[in-house]
Amino acid sequence: MTPDQLLTFAYVADTGNISRAAGMLHLSQPAVSGQLRLLQDWFGEPLYRRSGHGVALTAAGERLAEQARQLRQVYNQAHAAREAWRGLETGTLRLGASTTPASYLLPALVADFRQRFPAVAVHLSDGNTRQIVERLPVLDLAFIEGEVPAGLPTDTAVHGWNQDEVVAIARADHPLAAKGAARLRELAGEPLVMREPGSGVRQLVERAFDSAGLAPAAGLELAGVEGVKQAVRAGLGIGFVSLMSMRHEDGTLAVIRLLPRPLTRTLSILVPHARATARAAERFLDLCRAQGTLRP
Repeated sequence: MTPDQLLTFAYVADTGNISRAAGMLHLSQPAVSGQLRLLQDWFGEPLYRRSGHGVALTAAGERLAEQARQLRQVYNQAHAAREAWRGLETGTLRLGASTTPASYLLPALVADFRQRFPAVAVHLSDGNTRQIVERLPVLDLAFIEGEVPAGLPTDTAVHGWNQDEVVAIARADHPLAAKGAARLRELAGEPLVMREPGSGVRQLVERAFDSAGLAPAAGLELAGVEGVKQAVRAGLGIGFVSLMSMRHEDGTLAVIRLLPRPLTRTLSILVPHARATARAAERFLDLCRAQGTLRP
């Protein structure tokens, strides 16, 4: 057994998928599988079994995963201690964000941070909320939309950050566009353009329809806000987006606010390995919270 094998096993245990863990570790899938085989041979008991497109831990695997996560925490604490000792003369900040914060909030914050700490390399990856949560083990900070998922690692801190409103959008010549507001029942009869499964906007809209006793079907599913906008411009239906994404539109699309009350959600910051946060992440978190609309 080696520390690398245990660290690899911690990522496989968290993701339930060998290829996904390999991507997070920047290793090939055969390399990860080889480390798992060696660890399993050393332990002398099966640690996992194939399950669908991923793996499920055995009882022995669950027990060993606890130790592997503890080792990863100690490793991260050592890394944080080194960063604190060296200051911010060098380092890397790994950010992951769902579509709304990645597109409309973080660029200005990253620019501010780079001006203050030019030697720190900043990597920002985007995706939908579910994808960002899956990447937590390899991120310093994660920015997500809507409800915070259950089952986060126990050392993950959650900070409410900003309030956001989700609105319907239609072509400017659509009959509902002139009203500027509509009830969900009025929208349920329209063809709907929805974000892909795993999107925070989609989850919020589906819950709202469900609470109203409505079950409209998505006429079209698209990944990304701009895809939804283009489909609505083409006359394919009514879409749903963050109000932030409509700030600089050219008038071809109209905002339709939802009645009887706005459809709002919280944007949150997740801090993985909160007990061993690197200084660069702490400084960026301070910047974000200073400009957020929610206070502790």
